[in-house]
Amino acid sequence: MALAAVYVIWGSTYLAIRVMVETVPPLLGAGVRFVLAGALLLVAVGARRGFASLRMSRRHLAITALVGILLAAGGNGLVTVGEQDVPSGLAALIVASVPLWIVVFRALGRDRVSGATFAAVLLGFLGVGLLMLPGHRPEGVPLGASLLIVAAAASWGLGSFVAQRARVPADPLVATGWQMLAGGIVLLICGAGAGEIGDVHPDAFSLDSLLGLAYLVFVGSLVGYTAYTWLLGNAPISKVATYAYVNPVVAVFLGWLILDEVVPGTTLLATAVIVVSVAGTVRREATPRAPGAARSPGRPWRRPRVR
Repeated sequence: MALAAVYVIWGSTYLAIRVMVETVPPLLGAGVRFVLAGALLLVAVGARRGFASLRMSRRHLAITALVGILLAAGGNGLVTVGEQDVPSGLAALIVASVPLWIVVFRALGRDRVSGATFAAVLLGFLGVGLLMLPGHRPEGVPLGASLLIVAAAASWGLGSFVAQRARVPADPLVATGWQMLAGGIVLLICGAGAGEIGDVHPDAFSLDSLLGLAYLVFVGSLVGYTAYTWLLGNAPISKVATYAYVNPVVAVFLGWLILDEVVPGTTLLATAVIVVSVAGTVRREATPRAPGAARSPGRPWRRPRVR
C-alpha cells in the first residue's frame, strides 16, 4: 500500500500543479505549499519527540536550507512556473531525468561512474531531446517553458548531489521540514519580487485550483513522504527505487485521462526511452546498503525528500 501510494501520489502531483496554476500565481502557490507543509511537519515532529529535536547547528541549518532551496525552490518552483504552459505529463517526463542529472554531477565531482551507467544517461538525455525538438512537443507548448523544466530537473539533481555530499546528521523528517520551509520562503520572496502579489485575487481562485493546492500540501508533501520514509525502512531498495520510472508513466496517464492532454507518438517514444534509461541508471546505481538514510538523502536512486 505504501509503494502504491508513492507511485500514485508522486505521479499525480504534476496534475495537481497544472490545476493549481490555472488561477493561483505559480511562485506564491508553490511557496505557500512548502511553507505550510514544512511548518506542519516540524510541528508534528516537535509535538511527538519534543521541540528540542528540531534544533540544528548553524552550519547544518545553512546546508539544509541550501538543499531545500535547490530542491523546493529551484526544482519544484521552476516546474510550477513551467506548467503554466507545459502539460503535466510532459513535465513529469522531463523531471524523470533527475537521476541522470545526479550521475552528471557525480562525474563532475570526480566520482567513478561506469561506462554502462554513462550509456544509460546518454540514452535518457536523448529521450529528453526528442521532447524538445520542433514539432515533437504538443501543440502550443513553447520551447522556453520546456527548457525551464529541464533547468528544474538539473536543480533537483544538484540539490540531491549537495545533500549526499553534505551528509547533514539530522533526523530525515526534521531535515525535510527545514528544507521545505526554506524553499517555500524563497519561493514567496521570488513571487513577491516577480510582482505576483498584484495577481492575487482570492475571489478569482477556482475551487479546483484551491483543491489542487491543498492536495499538494497534505497529500503530495506529507502523506507521500511519510509512505516513502516507511518504505525506506521496510522494503528492499531495488523495489523502492521503482518510483523513479513509474511516476512519469502515472503522470502521463492521469494528464491524458483527466485533463485530456494530447499524447503524440513522439511523446510515447520519448517516454519509453526515458523510462528505460532511468530504470537502467537506477538499477546500476542502487546498492544493497540499508537506507535509513538520514545521512544519504541524495543517493542517485532516491527521490529528493520534498517531492
